Amino acid sequence: MYSIRPSWLMRKIYSSAFWRIPTKEKKIFLTFDDGPVPEITPWVLSVLKEHNTKTTFFCVGANIEKHPDIFSQIVAEGHSIGNHTYNHLNGWKTKTKEYLENVSKCDSAINSNRLPEISNQSNCPPLTAYRLPLFRPPHGRMKQSQFSILNSQFSIIMWDVLSGDFDKTISEEKCLNNVLTKTREGSIVVFHDSIKSQKNLHYALPKFLEHFSNKGFSFEQL
Repeated sequence: MYSIRPSWLMRKIYSSAFWRIPTKEKKIFLTFDDGPVPEITPWVLSVLKEHNTKTTFFCVGANIEKHPDIFSQIVAEGHSIGNHTYNHLNGWKTKTKEYLENVSKCDSAINSNRLPEISNQSNCPPLTAYRLPLFRPPHGRMKQSQFSILNSQFSIIMWDVLSGDFDKTISEEKCLNNVLTKTREGSIVVFHDSIKSQKNLHYALPKFLEHFSNKGFSFEQL
């Protein structure tokens, strides 16, 4: 079970995480989880380039190491990078020590595969004002012990709108409707550059970008 917009309880439990960026401007913060993978990430990058859009990719460390060329392309094209654990772990089902070690392993994958000339670029994305790297827990699930430690090391990014693109039981139209009806100023929106999301993502992403661009919104990286 999942909610397109997070419940008040989730927001309360992780109250110091970022759920939405406070702004009255027409800005949307588009994010992608679970990549990079060759079956879908290059296509996502081509669509983003076509719409002149910069976003944030929360990458799985194991996928970075399997596909370093695609990861390098994400960075080279100016998108922000976030940590999504090394093995896409569910924090509720993982001991805290193991979870933290897995996050650290993903950090190592990110740093060892990031192009030096890109990582030192001066045009810092908005959240770098907090001087912390970005982290999103897979499934949005962390124990309080995990959250309290990681919250001092990362800007923990949750979401305002979950597209549901990963859900094979919903139609492409339903996925698109999820994001069209719930997205607002400052929304952090989640899609997935994963194989299981491919059908819904192929349909919804271009239409989502076109719809909000026509309404005068810009898409920003975190």
